[in-house]
Amino acid sequence: MKKVRFFLLIAGLALLTSCKKDHVDASSTQSLQSSINDMTSSLNTLQQIKFNEALYVLKTFGVEAEGDINELKALGKLIDGKKVPEILSLADQVAQKNNMDWTSTAPPSLGEMDIFGDLNPKEVDSNDVRASSVNLITKYSGDTGSGPTAVQIIPKLVDASGNPVSFSGATLETTLEVFNNGVKLSTAKNIMLDNNFKGFYLKFSSLSAERVNDGKIDITVSVKTSAKTLKMTKIGLDVNPSALKMPAPPKVDSTAITEPTFPDVTTPTGTPTDPSTTTPATPKQPTADPKSTVNKFLNNVSSQNLKAAFDASSNPSWGSYDAFSNPTSGFGAVKNVSVKNISTNASTPNSASVNATYDVTDKSGKTTALKVTFGLKNVNGDWKISSYKINP
Repeated sequence: MKKVRFFLLIAGLALLTSCKKDHVDASSTQSLQSSINDMTSSLNTLQQIKFNEALYVLKTFGVEAEGDINELKALGKLIDGKKVPEILSLADQVAQKNNMDWTSTAPPSLGEMDIFGDLNPKEVDSNDVRASSVNLITKYSGDTGSGPTAVQIIPKLVDASGNPVSFSGATLETTLEVFNNGVKLSTAKNIMLDNNFKGFYLKFSSLSAERVNDGKIDITVSVKTSAKTLKMTKIGLDVNPSALKMPAPPKVDSTAITEPTFPDVTTPTGTPTDPSTTTPATPKQPTADPKSTVNKFLNNVSSQNLKAAFDASSNPSWGSYDAFSNPTSGFGAVKNVSVKNISTNASTPNSASVNATYDVTDKSGKTTALKVTFGLKNVNGDWKISSYKINP
């Protein structure tokens, strides 16, 4: 009888061991927590800490949701079925994308992390940083001769007197939001561990030139401490227009076949029908070189004959004439254009591409060297500028 009980006990332990999960089960919040606990129990102490940090990184920065419950649900969908190495790898990708000073192979750095929350009170809260406000420091970088390509935005927590606050071991969720004329362009998140936080690197190539209308952006940085969320906004931060992401030239299908128009079958009997009137006329082909259109356009901009310059274009991204000629954000801000070189890159009967190198001097006296690719299309036998791309 004792032998039977012994074997039953061994079988029960084996069954419990075999039921431990080695991957995430996100079928419910309870199963998510249970499977993560199973996975954690198979790791050594250091691995457990890094695994919990990885889960925190994914929950905080890898999903878009509001509130802890919704964040957990979103996290579950993201990691469902994944094992520990896959979760660590995914967290590395998210950290790198957000320019975080965290990797799965580095020593523990985020303190005690528990994505399900810790109901037990702590004697010391590392996120209880006694700061009054946030100061923002901006540093431009990546200048290769045509202006900077990025800006580093560094938030510093300060006291009521404006002096930096000293702290360490925190995990302060920090968010950067970028706006233009009240429209949000991008959002990034990171973790502030101390006041040596490197902040955010905003590449201008991540911003669309079509959405940055006046060469300036507004930024807001918020830092969440235990007691409150501190925010600071900087208005009118300059960006380098030549480094912004330009829209791709429109694709024009020059091989498209125009379907012929057939006579109306309802034409009454006896009404003469001339077949030649039902055949569409061949589109009129431009006789001028497309680069002459670009040259005239630049000359008109240089002389501030903006109406003639606008009439030479058919570019939706330039909007109306008022937007095109705006003295602050449009071509109305140009004082002079000095053309160095213009060449036709490609040309078909219906579309063309022209490269132009020139210097632009604005009304404040600042000169910028530009390399631009103009896209042109055939409009009733005339070349019209349909796209404008600033090259690095």
